[in-house]
Amino acid sequence: MIKPETSLMLRDNALAGKNIVVTGGGTGLGRSMTKTFLQLGARVLITSRKEEVLKNTCAELEKETGGFIRYAVCDVRKMDEVEAAIEKAWTELGPVNVWVNNAAGNFISPTERLSHKAFDTIVDIVLKGSYNCTLAVGKRWIAEKIEGSFLNIVTTYAWTGSGYVVPSATAKAGVLALTRSLAVEWAKYGIRSNAIAPGPFPTEGAWSRLFPEELAKKIDPLARIPLKRFGEHPELGNLAAFLVSDFANFMNGEVVTIDGGEWLQGGGEFNNLEHVPAPMWDIIEKAVRGK
Repeated sequence: MIKPETSLMLRDNALAGKNIVVTGGGTGLGRSMTKTFLQLGARVLITSRKEEVLKNTCAELEKETGGFIRYAVCDVRKMDEVEAAIEKAWTELGPVNVWVNNAAGNFISPTERLSHKAFDTIVDIVLKGSYNCTLAVGKRWIAEKIEGSFLNIVTTYAWTGSGYVVPSATAKAGVLALTRSLAVEWAKYGIRSNAIAPGPFPTEGAWSRLFPEELAKKIDPLARIPLKRFGEHPELGNLAAFLVSDFANFMNGEVVTIDGGEWLQGGGEFNNLEHVPAPMWDIIEKAVRGK
């Protein structure tokens, strides 16, 4: 297990000179990666739709790390807000050379219970948001001859598929295809594209939406993980830091899984929801909606 005082894998200031944008950086995995980047000397701008969350995270991480962090309120589904965030990042940090597409949304449900709007909500944030950011910042990198690095956060069911999270599986598969496609097409500009597929890294809020209490009582998420533990956030932070660092300059088009062996245990992270009885879905839906 990782001790907080020895949680960094790379040497001090390994990311000095890196100007990094992390979408969805105010909470969860985005916040954890941001903290590691700051600890290693990067300058970081985080984005989210919620300004209060961004303000609090910036204040907390600045105090914890002493690093340089700024924020931009941005809905990645809207190109004008993406372009405004990019402009702010260039102004506040200097030319950006790393972009982390982390903003996401997800919920569990039988697909036949979903409206098209529910499907759109996930696909628009995950896939449209990722290609909005990638296209906008990629064009700027090419125009300014910046050899940048994309890091996209996907899932293991991006390549296996998974029932009960079909909008997310669909969108993440698209992000993975985007990663590998541009790794080839934009390599001539010195632009790298890689991805991480995290397994269970519990976070407040997102975890309770994916595994409401009634569901967690019935299905033990640990039972699917050969290592019989959840991931620790510094483990993900260290992997992300390595992939965006100069130590990984020859890695391109790769997706790195960090899940304790979960996907090998059985493809489709949520396929075992087949065993949930119909009445329990009503309870789960109320819990997800916060009612």
